Amino acid sequence: MQSGRALTKRWVLEYEPERPRTVEPLMGWTSSSDMRSQILLEFETKEEAMAYAERNEIPHQVFEPHLPKSRPKSYSDNFRFDRKIPWSH
Repeated sequence: MQSGRALTKRWVLEYEPERPRTVEPLMGWTSSSDMRSQILLEFETKEEAMAYAERNEIPHQVFEPHLPKSRPKSYSDNFRFDRKIPWSH
């Protein structure tokens, strides 16, 4: 299975939780009375997100996206005699 990259170029503004989540004793579900935890704002660029936060006086931090390393793979490497991990069968 491969992960897609659709909509990965967007920037997201999330609010920090004001109160910690609580565990409901009967069912064990976690809940929060903080309504801002449900808000998720998306922006096309980092500059738009920062401008929105500054315009509305929202303290913010910018987390740069993690770029995965591309490792070349070959199907024939599965059958090499000098494998680091031998076949189990």
